[in-house]
Amino acid sequence: MQDQEKQPIVTPQTDDSTAPAPEQEISGAEPSLESRLVEAETRAAEMHDAFLRAKADTENFRRRAQEDIARAHKFAIEGFAEALVPVMDSLDMALRVESPSVESLKEGVEMTLKQLSSAFERNRLIEVAPQPGEKLDPMKHQAISMVPADQEANTIVSVLQKGYMIADRLLRPALVTVAQ
Repeated sequence: MQDQEKQPIVTPQTDDSTAPAPEQEISGAEPSLESRLVEAETRAAEMHDAFLRAKADTENFRRRAQEDIARAHKFAIEGFAEALVPVMDSLDMALRVESPSVESLKEGVEMTLKQLSSAFERNRLIEVAPQPGEKLDPMKHQAISMVPADQEANTIVSVLQKGYMIADRLLRPALVTVAQ
């Protein structure tokens, strides 16, 4: 477009017969301008096509990433659920026993607890089981009460409930009583 503005404007001259007519000068420049315009339009069309393809690829990638994230959220506990199914089966079988003895119930509960502990371990669910005499860690333990004791202050006297962590994140603190 700018090239068209730079063209010299030729005015007809009546006294000089050797000067080219305006039509000849413009027509001589037109093929060059026309070919450049066609080339520019072709390049613009190619660039537009490349842009549309890149935009479509980006949209497809974004959509696939969103679908993957949705699937990951939906099935995030699949591995943990698979590990808990045998525990459920064991508990279900224990309830179907006609006349269980105390020993068989105790043995069944111990086996089920082993299955559950194994499921927790495989899924990085770690027990927080502090020992009496251990120093209180407010990042892992929750003191329920303080009792007079013969041990150092802020040390654990008894554990009321175990805590649990998932990897490095606290799921539930251990409930403890501490020495005054």
